[in-house]
Amino acid sequence: MSDYDSILIEREGRVARVSFNRPDKLNSFNGTMRREFVRAAQEVNADNDIWVVVLTGEGRAFGAGADLSDTSEPMPNGGEGVEDQLNAEYKPGVLAIHHARKPWIAAVNGPCAGISYSYAMACDLMVMAESSYLFQPFVGIGLVPDGGATWLLPNFVGAKRAFELMAFGEKLSAEKAVEWGLANRVLPDANFSSQSMSFAQELANRSPLGLRYTKESLAFAASHNLADTISKEAALQAFCIGSDDSKEAIKAFFQKRQPEWQGK
Repeated sequence: MSDYDSILIEREGRVARVSFNRPDKLNSFNGTMRREFVRAAQEVNADNDIWVVVLTGEGRAFGAGADLSDTSEPMPNGGEGVEDQLNAEYKPGVLAIHHARKPWIAAVNGPCAGISYSYAMACDLMVMAESSYLFQPFVGIGLVPDGGATWLLPNFVGAKRAFELMAFGEKLSAEKAVEWGLANRVLPDANFSSQSMSFAQELANRSPLGLRYTKESLAFAASHNLADTISKEAALQAFCIGSDDSKEAIKAFFQKRQPEWQGK
């Protein structure tokens, strides 16, 4: 794994934990972290020995959004500068998660606000610590939600709830996030890191091809009709049935043991 100043990558078996690593700034994004995250995501996505990725934050926050106090780089030059920054540095990071061929799990360990919220929503699954929350602060400071938030959030909670969360800046609790379909599980604060890793390890014990193509099929279905989706599923199923992993799974079923997945 490469060395980074603001991103930490750790590996436990088939699981990689990618952490935003600016705890003194609540993991808010500066220029270094924006660019390093893209490289880190590309690195773990390209590693065939990693089957599941956990995205989290070091310290007491998942991420506080953009670091508005950062003076290490020139401020964007007006609206065009902001537009260029969002398209060139934030967008590739969010899409690296969304388009990954392996599942990403957001492990929200504390406050998750602004653009950090978009990175969490881009993940395939989300677990949250009991005291954590999600927060869209943009309208309160005269801005529009960005990083894909206006596409991601309505897809989870519906347009009216998404607008309410954005307009009023409600801090969405972990319990309510699960209730509204934005998160999967609430885990205790005390051992959140280990429990979220156990959740990821459980996922990594599933068929890597099954996970990869289920993710692909769900993404396809989001923008296609039922008939086209059935055809897409059929094509993916034909590939999976012919794979070595499928043959191994059938053998393991009759031998009453767990399959030894190879991802091929």
